[in-house]
Amino acid sequence: MPSSSQWIAFLVASILFIQVPGPSLLFTIGRALTVGRREALLSVLGNALGLAAQVALVAVGLGAVVAASATAYTVVKVAGAAYVVWLGVQAIRHRADARLAMSEGAPARRGHPVRIGFTVGATNPKTIVFFVAFLPQFTDPGGPVAVQTMLLGVVFGVLAAMSDSIWALAAGTARQWFARRPERLDALSATGGTLMVGLGATMLTVD
Repeated sequence: MPSSSQWIAFLVASILFIQVPGPSLLFTIGRALTVGRREALLSVLGNALGLAAQVALVAVGLGAVVAASATAYTVVKVAGAAYVVWLGVQAIRHRADARLAMSEGAPARRGHPVRIGFTVGATNPKTIVFFVAFLPQFTDPGGPVAVQTMLLGVVFGVLAAMSDSIWALAAGTARQWFARRPERLDALSATGGTLMVGLGATMLTVD
C-alpha cells in the first residue's frame, strides 16, 4: 500500500490538480450559473459517480499491466509523468478557458442533473488518461496495485467533489469578483499549470 510520504504527496498533488480549471470545474461553474446551485450540486454528485466508474476500469487495467510486466508498469509511470507536464503546459496555453466559461455559462441540457453529471464524468476520455498517468505515481508495485489504484481514485473523487461543491456554492459571488478583473482567473490557471509542469518534472526524476 502507499506509504505515508506517498499519501502526503498524493493529497498535495490532487488538491493542486483539482484547483486547475478543467472540464469538471468548468462544467460545475456553468451549471451553477445557468440552472442554479441545487442543480449544480446534484451534477457534482453525478460527476463523482462517473469518475468512480472510470477509476474502477483504470484500476483493473493497471493491475493487469503489473501482473504482465514490471517494465511495462515503469513505462506507464514515466509516460504518465510526461503527460502531467503536458497538462501543465496546456493549462498555461488555455488559461482563458475558465474565464470564458464563467462569462458564457454552459449550454442547456435536458434530464436529471445526477444523470447528466454521471454522463459527463464517465464519458470524459481525458479523465481516463489522467488517471492512468497520475495514480500509478503513488502506488507500490510490490502490493495489490488494483486495490491501491481504486483507493487513491476514490479519495481523489471525494476531494474533487468537495472542491466542485464549493465552487458551485460560490459561483454567483465568484462571477462578480472575477468580472471586475477577469485576468484573476487566467492567473489561477497559469499558476496551477506552472506548478503541474514542476510536479511532472519531479515525477520523471524520482524512482
